[in-house]
Order: sequence, then C-alpha cells, then structure tokens
Amino acid sequence: MKKSICYFYVVFGAACWGFIGLFNRMLGDVGVSVGTRVTVRNLFALALLTVIFGLFHRQVFHIQARHLPIFLGAGILSVLGMAVAYFQCQMLCSLAVAGVLLYLAPSFVVLMSAALWRAPITKRKLAALALALLGCAFVSGIAGGGLTVSLGGILLGVAAGFCYATYTIFAHYGLDEAALASSGVLTYGSNVKEVTTQVSEGTVDCGVIYATDAFSAGLTVVDEATADMCGQVTYPAAVLSASTYAEEA
Repeated sequence: MKKSICYFYVVFGAACWGFIGLFNRMLGDVGVSVGTRVTVRNLFALALLTVIFGLFHRQVFHIQARHLPIFLGAGILSVLGMAVAYFQCQMLCSLAVAGVLLYLAPSFVVLMSAALWRAPITKRKLAALALALLGCAFVSGIAGGGLTVSLGGILLGVAAGFCYATYTIFAHYGLDEAALASSGVLTYGSNVKEVTTQVSEGTVDCGVIYATDAFSAGLTVVDEATADMCGQVTYPAAVLSASTYAEEA
C-alpha cells in the first residue's frame, strides 16, 4: 500500500506539473504578465502550504539561523528564478521543448556535484542522463518535429533547468543527519548483515557498506564513494609472532 501511494503521488505530481504550461499559456494570451503569474503562483502556494504545515507538520517552522542563507538562495534562485525563466520559455517555445529543456536539471546536478563535492561522473550516470533526455524527447513529441523553437526560448529553458538543479544543491547543504534519523528517513545498522538483509528484502531503498560486502551479498552497487570523499579504506593484516604456521600465513 505504501509503495502504491508513492506511485500515485508521482503520477499526480507529474500531471499537475503538466498543467502549468497550459494555464501559463492561457494567462499569457489574455495579457497577464510573467511577473504577475509568478507572484500569484508563489503567494498562493505559500498560503496553502502554511495552512497545511500549520495543521499537520508544525515542526517545519522550527529552523536554525544557519539555514537562512540556504532558504534565501533556494527561494530566489531555485524557485523564483526557475519559474520566471520557465514561464517565459513556454511563451517563446513549444511546451514540449520547454519541458525537455527544463529536464536538463539532472545534468547540471551531476556537473555541480562533481565540481563542489568531487562526486564521480560514472558511465552509469551518463547513461541514465542520456536515457532520461531521450525519454523526455520521445514522450513530449519533440523528436517528431514541427515544434516552435527560438534562441531566446532555448536560453531561457536552459536557465530554467540550471535554476531547477540548484534546488538539489541547496537542499544538500540543508540536510540535518540527526533530523533525518529521528524521522526514520535515515537508519543505522548494527552490523553489515543487518544492512544487506534490509536492502535485499526491500525494507530500505539503499544502504551504505563496503563494496566487498555488497559483492558477497549479491547486491547491485549503484554508486561508489571516492578516496577524496571518505579516505582510502584498507584492510590491514599481520602474522602473529607466536604463530605455529608463520610461513603459510
């Protein structure tokens, strides 16, 4: 049931996101400016979420001073910047083109992660990005041609994708390990067997263990930490001076 409702949220969220372009075009055609559209959209979302969080999740209002720059950056660049660029792109290009350009965001996340945290750009990541963009192109119909495209629209679409990507970057700096653990999003295993069992049974989405342990448990490795991220992991071994079989050891 829990997984089913997650799939529903994904589909429902995608449908709501798809309606943005339709309503944006309708409002633009009757003369409503981009600034007005963005302002009304964000203020309405602020009022609605304030009520929902106030009723059901009041803990989200407890923030620390060190998080204020993160909220400021995410609000101005990730939310406001993306909305302005994306809305304007939809007026200059076909909605399919605008949607595909927005989903350049994962590519920007990969590049910025490599620059900021030295995250490796693996063949698996590049293949996933290529398949994602190809899928967007086929689903949107952009591969079939006959779409409206302009240089200004393309630049705005790329800018929207970049701003959208910064949301993930800002969110990384706002992560609180203690808060994640207390909410149950992050859990700790007392030993490797416990972690591999939870991953194998699907109790958790993923686990962090040594590559050798993942291989022994028959698990699929989806990503790896580099030596720059966690240091070089070594397994020291030595022969005991009192060993009866020192030569064999």
